[in-house]
Amino acid sequence: MELPPVGLGTMGIDDPDAVATALAVGYRHLDTARIYDNEAVVGEGLAAGLAGDAGAAAEDLDREDVTVATKLWIDDLAADAVAPAARESADRLGVDALDLLYVHRPRGDYDPETTLSALDRLVDDGLVRNVGVSNFEIADLDRAIDVLGRPPAAHQTELHPLCYTPELLDHAREHGYPVVAYSPLAGGRVREVDTVVEVAAAHGTTPEAVAIAWATAKDPVTAIPKASSEAHLRANLSAAELELTDSEVAAIDAVEREEELFPE
Repeated sequence: MELPPVGLGTMGIDDPDAVATALAVGYRHLDTARIYDNEAVVGEGLAAGLAGDAGAAAEDLDREDVTVATKLWIDDLAADAVAPAARESADRLGVDALDLLYVHRPRGDYDPETTLSALDRLVDDGLVRNVGVSNFEIADLDRAIDVLGRPPAAHQTELHPLCYTPELLDHAREHGYPVVAYSPLAGGRVREVDTVVEVAAAHGTTPEAVAIAWATAKDPVTAIPKASSEAHLRANLSAAELELTDSEVAAIDAVEREEELFPE
């Protein structure tokens, strides 16, 4: 998939105005999940953004311009549960088709053969445009490729200066699919990482901007930070334009402390 460098992560967002504002200022990738319990909120914000209710910048926005992604939770993954869950999500989001539907985690009712085959049928039916995976390990990714007969449309994984798995990016490059980095700000903890703070000071910017720039500098990564206010939405969107030096990227790569926010 062709995804913009920065999209909107919506976990915890309960105000559709935040989503509409994101579209108005230039976001074109919205990410949610059934477990977030806010698909209807995202759908309401999407409808407002498409109607131009959030500002002139979105007045000419078409549905086809926005990638709408959601995820099936671990109890949605049995073969007979996939289609009903996907239809519910599409209805809540107010869309005819889901641009990207992920397996949220390869746990619970997940079975590579039956789950992925059920998702593939939804592509054939037109309800889903692309099948993605999330929180997969290398073995899970290889099995998914075997079953699908192609790489996933995207792999979403936790990626920030305190949680970085280069092997996952190597796998994505080898097979030609994007990596979607969730929690790129480490839940605000990037402000506690000395190396990130030092790089931010050198550029006269914020640690948050540096964390996003570091992630999006890594081909083929796109980041989906969460933000609600217009100021933070704009700041995150523009962070991808920040150019870090190779030595700055390497210094952040070398941060020793690992802190996974959402372990298995």
